[in-house]
Amino acid sequence: MTEIEHTTPVVVAARRTPIGTAGHALRDVPVDRLAAPVIATVAEDVAGLGLEVADVVLGNCTGPGGNVARVCALAAGLGYGVPGLTVDRQCGSGLAAILVAAQAVRAGEMDLVIAGGVESASTAPVRAHRGPDGAAAEPYTRAPFAPPGFPDPDMGPAAEALAAARGVTRERQDAYALRSHARALAARDAGRFAKEIVPVEGLTADQRPRRLRAASLARLPAAFVPGGTVTAGNSSPVSDGAAAVAIVPERLRAGMPGLRLVAGAVVGCDPALPGWGPVPAVRRVLDRAGVTLDRVAAVEIVEAFAAQVLAVTDALGLDPLGADDDRVCADGGAIALGHPWGATGAVVVTRLFSRLVGSGAPPGTLGLATAAVGGGLGVAALFEVV
Repeated sequence: MTEIEHTTPVVVAARRTPIGTAGHALRDVPVDRLAAPVIATVAEDVAGLGLEVADVVLGNCTGPGGNVARVCALAAGLGYGVPGLTVDRQCGSGLAAILVAAQAVRAGEMDLVIAGGVESASTAPVRAHRGPDGAAAEPYTRAPFAPPGFPDPDMGPAAEALAAARGVTRERQDAYALRSHARALAARDAGRFAKEIVPVEGLTADQRPRRLRAASLARLPAAFVPGGTVTAGNSSPVSDGAAAVAIVPERLRAGMPGLRLVAGAVVGCDPALPGWGPVPAVRRVLDRAGVTLDRVAAVEIVEAFAAQVLAVTDALGLDPLGADDDRVCADGGAIALGHPWGATGAVVVTRLFSRLVGSGAPPGTLGLATAAVGGGLGVAALFEVV
């Protein structure tokens, strides 16, 4: 085995909270109380390796600031010596945090890093711009994703623009949303989420998945653009939740099954169509790995909008409503489970871990995780069962 193989990063544990819809089940739970139980549980999962946690790297988008990862590491009881790093790549933050942590492991600088993300949209602070000359501050809903002179659409209108540009119909979007909820309910009822979920504040299961009817979805009005195709039913909700994984080098996993990181990528794309980001990101990852998508057994894409998922899968040659029904988000995704922005990229890696490692998939099986990011980014990672 070469030195590169000895230092190859491997995900050997993965957990998440139940996901709550903002303003509901987890509305009073701040980020440290969301993430700490997950971090602590992941640390317990790998305690048998005899390694000390070297760092905690967490994605987070909306605050409360103060180096969220450090605060959460302390709240999890990891001790004063664990520093903490907070990553903001918006909706790709959780997956980007895992890639950052993996880089430290691959470089030989750290032997055990816990990485993931957390978001409490319910408790995020209200943000405001200072008023000129002592005038009252002006609250704002989100920071800019791009500077003046560049497109900076909100995510809903951006999903509409992508649907129009790629010809994704309302009917297909609604069908995908119906599938996401049905798959999530089936997975929950079959117990496929049980081993990955760490209960928080009395919540033991994802709050949002529900039984939907096609006729009910079809009656919903456009949510963002008059006469448009994107609705509340085929979009993900604003959510609260956390997810984390443990990453160690190959030489120290001591036979624990896991997901070897084969390749990762973060790319930029047109900020006017941010939902397109996974397409170049996935293509770059596959090119670096020297594999084709037909070899990938499981694909997890952050389901911000059905329009975005279908535009991306169409471009990549995947058909989640047909031939690839069992490959793409086979247990549902963010449309059904919820979309806690800073955490959701780590949630999809947790889902890959459960789908592949948890089910006993044979070594060599490949899994892909990817997310679109506001401002025009894509994040992707290719993993292999070991």
